[in-house]
Parts: sequence; structure tokens; C-alpha cells
Amino acid sequence: MRLEILPVPGIGHVTEGDDLAALIAGAAPWLRDGDVLVVTSKIVSKAEGRLVDVPADGPERLAARDRVLAEETARVVATRGATRIVQTHHGFVMAAAGIDASNVDKTRLVLLPVDPDASARALRAALRDRHGLDVAVVVSDTMGRPWRNGLTDVALGVAGMPAIRDHRGEVDPYGNELQLTQMAVVDELAAAGELIKGKCDQVPVAVVRGYLTATSDDEEGARALVRDASMDLFSLGTAEARADGLRAAATLPDTTAATPADPDAVARAVAAVAEVVAPGTVFTHVTDAEVRAGLAATVPGWPAAAGGLVLGAAPTPVDPADLVRFGADLQRLRTALAAEGIGSTLLPPPTGSTASATLAL
Repeated sequence: MRLEILPVPGIGHVTEGDDLAALIAGAAPWLRDGDVLVVTSKIVSKAEGRLVDVPADGPERLAARDRVLAEETARVVATRGATRIVQTHHGFVMAAAGIDASNVDKTRLVLLPVDPDASARALRAALRDRHGLDVAVVVSDTMGRPWRNGLTDVALGVAGMPAIRDHRGEVDPYGNELQLTQMAVVDELAAAGELIKGKCDQVPVAVVRGYLTATSDDEEGARALVRDASMDLFSLGTAEARADGLRAAATLPDTTAATPADPDAVARAVAAVAEVVAPGTVFTHVTDAEVRAGLAATVPGWPAAAGGLVLGAAPTPVDPADLVRFGADLQRLRTALAAEGIGSTLLPPPTGSTASATLAL
């Protein structure tokens, strides 16, 4: 196989409503059947009107960008400082949901196409029907990679070829049957195209020639590249995964109404953390009657509960470091209760208090 990667200069500034097929065919009259067009998603988004107006600078711009990011986010994967790694509604995991402020007016942001596969199919169909060209189309964008520095282009949408080349079942030269090998060929083609498109050269389209001998429609498109959640071993950032695990461990189904917590199990949970809590923290088990008749009735602002553990610390106001330690003690206890199979719900502290809380069991 011998590949050529060819730039398509001269497309110019793309605006909403522009005919991308006409622009590309006019700028590249030398296109051939079987070529693979690697088209940056930004010009697709511009032509489709995927732009939002924002202030040019200042805190108002940041606030507007945050609102747009929230709308484009299906799930937050990881947060570090100002960086947000999120999963988009397409299923892509990327920084800032692919929102881009480069190569666009300062008062606008560019969003990803709503359906990049549909965009690729529409462009392929227009080139075929109006310009007589049978080509594959890859809609690409730039992403970072876990565990790797640097960015690379990947495919967001594809038409005219499968996204993955499946080698499973083939036999290598040593006689080994391949069991897992599936190559994301459209990502490789997207990255190859980026080598000549660049970021500042205003060359939004590249042509890879020699890879295909014929096109073929694959309705799944680039969606085939999105890993199913059940197979994703790294669906959250480290801090987020730890917090999620602690929440899951300490918040079990509430069985209070049906089955009161076993006092012996509560005692074991308390004993398990008693030696590692901050000095001055006291765990006191109270009965249903005591909570109803005493705590909820005598402490203003404290909600009624069916029973629970009261955690008391130093009188308010407390040192911030003491409060942090108290919160850690509370989390240790909830985790220990979970290990005993006891559901726990953290109830709000009394109004004005910063150093006490109760667990409803």
C-alpha cells in the first residue's frame, strides 16, 4: 500500500449555510473516486450553524462558556482546576465537550456537530449526487489521550467506510489466531490528515489517497468507536472514582422503617473506627424514643429521625482543621456501617452548628 496525503487549500472562510460539497469540489477538482476526505469538524459546525454568541472577554465570557459547557455535557468525568473532562451527548470523552474558540470571532464559540455521522453522510451524498464523486468522508476533531501528552486528531463521524478494521479470527505469520485486534482506522486517517492541515494554516480539509480501493456504506459510523460503559474500566478520574466509591459504600438502601439497625452491628462499626477518630469525637447511640422525644424536640432546627448515632465534637465555633477531621471521622463511620450492611443517611446539623451531625439508621 502506498498512501498520499494531499491538502485542500483555498476553501476560505466558512459561514452558516455554506455548501461544503461545492466549496470542497471547487477547491479540489483533482479529487478521485476512492479518496478519503478528512474534514475538520469546525467547518462542518460553522456551515451547520453550531455557533453561540458570548462576550469577548471578562468574567461574563467565562460564565457564558460554563453555561454552554453544562448544556453540552452528559456526564462529568474529571475536574482539575479549570479543566473539565466530560462525556458529550454523542458519547465522546474530551476536554470542555469539544467547545472551541480558535479560528472564530472572539464573540463566538464553536460547538461540535449535533450528529457528526449524519454530517459525514450528507457531505458524501452531496459530493456523489451533485459532483459525481464517490469518496469516503471522515469528520475529525482534536483530542487529548489518557496517559499520553500531546493532542491528535480523531474521527467524530464517518461515511463511506467502516470505522474499525476487525482482524479477529485472522492468523498472523506465526500461526497465532488474533483474538482482540480491532484497528480504529478512521482515527489513524484523521491523524494522518492533521499532519498537513495544521492548526493555523487555514487548510480544513485533507485527502488521503491509496487507502481505499472502493467505498462502502456503514450505517454505524464513528459510533462504533465509543466504548460501551460496561467495558470502560476508567470511566472516572481518580478523585471522582474514589468519591463515588465512598458514596456508594456509605449510602445503602434505607431500611429504617422496616428493620431497625442491629445494635450489635452498630457497636462493631463504632469499635472499628473508635481508635482512629480525632480526639474529642464521641459516638453515642440513641434509641428511637430518645431521638423523637429528646433530640428533635430540644435542638432547634434539627429534623426528627427514627433513630441514629449522634456525633459530637468541640463546641462551636471550631477550628477549620478540626472540622475537616470531624468530617473524615463521619465518613469513616458511614463506611464502617456500610460494611455491616447498615444504611446511613446524613441528616443536617442544628441551625448555627458547625461541629455536630447525626446519622439516621
